[in-house]
Amino acid sequence: MRILYSHRIQSRDGQSVHVEELVAAFRQAGHEVLVVGPAFYEQASFGGESRLVSLIRARLPKALGEVAEIFYNVPAYWRLRAAQRRFVPDLIYERYNLFHLAGTLVSRRAGVKLFVEVNAPIAEERSRFGGLRLQRLARALEAAVWRSADRVLAVTGVLKGMIEAAGVPAERIEVVPNGSKPESFVGLRRQPGVTGAIVLGFVGFVRTWHGLDTVIAAMAEHADAAALQLVVVGEGPARPELEAQAAALGVAGRISFTGLQPHEAIPALVAQFDIALQPRVVPYASPLKIFDYMAAGCAIVAPDQPNIREVLVHDENALLFDPDQPGAMWAAIHRLAIDPALRERLGEAARARITQADYTWRGNAARVVAWAMTQRR
Repeated sequence: MRILYSHRIQSRDGQSVHVEELVAAFRQAGHEVLVVGPAFYEQASFGGESRLVSLIRARLPKALGEVAEIFYNVPAYWRLRAAQRRFVPDLIYERYNLFHLAGTLVSRRAGVKLFVEVNAPIAEERSRFGGLRLQRLARALEAAVWRSADRVLAVTGVLKGMIEAAGVPAERIEVVPNGSKPESFVGLRRQPGVTGAIVLGFVGFVRTWHGLDTVIAAMAEHADAAALQLVVVGEGPARPELEAQAAALGVAGRISFTGLQPHEAIPALVAQFDIALQPRVVPYASPLKIFDYMAAGCAIVAPDQPNIREVLVHDENALLFDPDQPGAMWAAIHRLAIDPALRERLGEAARARITQADYTWRGNAARVVAWAMTQRR
């Protein structure tokens, strides 16, 4: 199959991991893939983005920035249209982004099947976190793109419900969670820290809503936390605040930040965690880190909420806590810290679940191709 992969990603981060792993899985299965996206994406290092884009975002009023996003569809359309004519794809696969209409327009013009992968309801997300100004237009265009697709691929069942509420028939929506590469974790065994401490671990771009501040506060508050260390793998805007918090609470010596790490280094780092943390998560997400935690055989602590329960089962392959109950997360951490047999049982069950449910990029690619082969226009 010939797949034209369209995206509008502006930086190399978790989004780029998803794109590159899925594209690699398509190619490994023998399919031809042509990726079309912003030129500066190819030039960015992992964790970076275009300086020009950053400058424009900082200087322009939000409404004008959103208008600029819409006008970006002009060059994006012609770039994708030229690629479609040259490549003659069987399928246009587009990673959804707000105000990005290129895939929809080219699909209609050329009569090519369009699959749209949705990782978040971005109009709602940006309204809440980013101060979206053109809200009505954003929501209308978002719904139009979703409805235009021959098939919409949502990363969780929760998100599927939101897409269905926007007017997309349920039979055109598939749930495709994020995945991992289990083979990257083969031969990696968790080793105790150099001091013999229990290692808590977190992977991701460090933002305030990830809830790491609550972990640091608990480490300072509880006397039984003295034997615990926290390793934060990643970089982000919340790091200075977290480091200052740790210093103020007197626990900086037990917390380490590795900084930004290349994606290929993640398996070896995660393999050193005794307890892997997902302190907080939005209600519709499919966190990449959880699948890597599972593939590594880590004991996982995560919020007890519908999108997480789609993948993890409390006391079977993770410990889930009530995110609205103060102290619930720490109680789960404490339970695991004092019970190595429980950590081992949950970790092995999580690793087995990756295989049983085929939470892999290879499996996701195979499912997409199977649907595309049977999809009619």
